[in-house]
Amino acid sequence: MSVERVHRLSYAVDAAAPAGVLYALVADTAPWPLFLPDTVHTERLDFDGSVERYSHWAGTDGRPRRSMWRRALDAGRRRVDFREERPAGPVTGAGGSWRVEELAPGWSRLLLEQELTVAQGPGTERVLAEAGARGRAVADGLRAVAERWRRLEGLLLSFEESVRIQGPAEPVHSFLYEAGSWPGRVAHVAEAEVVEDRPGVQRARLAHLAEDGSSYPVEEVRVCFPAAGRIVFKRTRPHPLLVAHAGEWSVEPDPAGLTLVCRNDVLLDERAVERVLGPGAELGRARRYVRELLGKEGRAVLGAAGQYAGEPVRALRSV
Repeated sequence: MSVERVHRLSYAVDAAAPAGVLYALVADTAPWPLFLPDTVHTERLDFDGSVERYSHWAGTDGRPRRSMWRRALDAGRRRVDFREERPAGPVTGAGGSWRVEELAPGWSRLLLEQELTVAQGPGTERVLAEAGARGRAVADGLRAVAERWRRLEGLLLSFEESVRIQGPAEPVHSFLYEAGSWPGRVAHVAEAEVVEDRPGVQRARLAHLAEDGSSYPVEEVRVCFPAAGRIVFKRTRPHPLLVAHAGEWSVEPDPAGLTLVCRNDVLLDERAVERVLGPGAELGRARRYVRELLGKEGRAVLGAAGQYAGEPVRALRSV
């Protein structure tokens, strides 16, 4: 009979940011793929205003693990209590809390308390070390983002490209799924290699062509939801102007046809603007450059997907 033991871990970090800003970053998991290197995708399943359930895919080595969480949010106390629904063995129970304390105007403290119930065995220390490291990485990542709160709005950029076609959804989704076949079909993709270690979870390496004929490498993790016609991605090697890049391909059928959508969410690297675009380049120019570049690439893939489905592209639209 295995013996279970409860282990408690704690970590605290101070941030040069208002407590409200720091709490908002903890409470909203949707942008975590842009803020936390290990997070590939988050998706809220239920929310009643104070209690939520969400899925979390983490691990950018190409093998992200999906976990399910229930959280209780208390904005008044700046506290979030969390519990994993079905933790992976040897962990039989995982939960804890995030708390944000105001230290002084413009200064706050983020406290993480973790409680893990573990079936005792040779791997116990490793499990605890990994859990502690993940918790510290999340806390440090959120602190770093919070300390840029005055500039954050200008560094974040989200937009969509879409195309309307009349045709079946299956070949369109197959084209988006089989990114390894894009060279020769998508103008800016010179090379592509896709590895699928587990069904629906892919590692992709692509070489994208720039307008001047040069190429730049792109590496990403893709999580595919065939039944829903969706593929979410997190670039582990984004464009040199970006700190992080995530997004989604989706096929949305309706009685009149299909809408194919590419959504991009990016966090710009303000330190790279002049290095990439030249001396004197400003953030506004970087935003326009990224919007135009990624928009053009997205439209090229969507247009090729429509052609692959055997239907002419009806309209391209940017949002």
